[in-house]
Amino acid sequence: MYGLARPLLFALDPETAHGLSLQVIEASYRSGALHLLSRKPPRLPTRVFWRLFENPFGLAAGMDKNGAHIDALLALGFGFIEVGTTTPRPQPGNPKPRMFRLPDQQAVINRLGFNNEGVDALVKNVARARRKGIVGINIGKNADTPNENAADDYLFCLERVYPVADYVTVNISSPNTSGLRDLQAAEPLRALIGRLREAQEKLRAQHRKDTPLLVKIAPDLEDAQLDAMARILLDAGIEGIIATNTTIARTAIAGHKLEGEAGGLSGKPLYQRSTQVLSRLRARVGEKIPLVGVGGIMSGGDAVAKVAAGATLVQCYTGLVYRGPNLINECVRALRHRREGAV
Repeated sequence: MYGLARPLLFALDPETAHGLSLQVIEASYRSGALHLLSRKPPRLPTRVFWRLFENPFGLAAGMDKNGAHIDALLALGFGFIEVGTTTPRPQPGNPKPRMFRLPDQQAVINRLGFNNEGVDALVKNVARARRKGIVGINIGKNADTPNENAADDYLFCLERVYPVADYVTVNISSPNTSGLRDLQAAEPLRALIGRLREAQEKLRAQHRKDTPLLVKIAPDLEDAQLDAMARILLDAGIEGIIATNTTIARTAIAGHKLEGEAGGLSGKPLYQRSTQVLSRLRARVGEKIPLVGVGGIMSGGDAVAKVAAGATLVQCYTGLVYRGPNLINECVRALRHRREGAV
């Protein structure tokens, strides 16, 4: 069915098509017609972060920024979804147009800039969802918050999402908020994660609930930076790392008419670099930290390769734009086949 709908969606502005797709998924879920969009994948139970995931294939942050479609998205067959990025205060994001498709490359460039309704709106949406699955919440800082005060924004969000989240992701890797990636440098990272871990311990006691803390990193780090980051996150006892966010590199689309558009590049051109970063991280952290592999998954084979490179869980986003919901079933079945073959 998505094969029929895709030309219509691709005739629309990408951001308009994004909103319409969510509306269609939501309407299909509420009417009981979701089976027309995709077949539910087989179960593939995976235990990570003290939680049992229905399967290890998830939806990356960015699709449902305000947590308004949690139940409908989980019903597509994802083992988990990540909502956000959310910020303390509502913000409109960057000026439009800010999303661009590159169909021949199976890619998207976006410079959305954490457009969202604010953390309080997201928490209300998450709290009222039925949530038949794992829901992570991705947190960030407001665009007008200077980096020296960034920790205050992350702490504000952490305190509010902690009771309703199954895990929390600290997003310090989006290229679309000015200066955000500077927080990945050794000293700012150590200070930020230290404060968040202290707050996490207090929240754990206050709510009598373990909510793991993950960090989402960029694919554009030099090897020395990546090694330093791995050491800091290991020392801090962080519970997970998501590798990776979008890339600012344009080598894979050199010569394309959209090469000069600012923003993060996602989709197939990101696959190789994000997988390299994932593999390097696994070599640095061993089995001490679960890793989530994301970036350029367009097929079941891509999902399997992420696991082979060191991922415990995998996520997609841009792949849905080009392949539709059937990608979920294909990836879970491929991962199940790999696991059964390994037994």
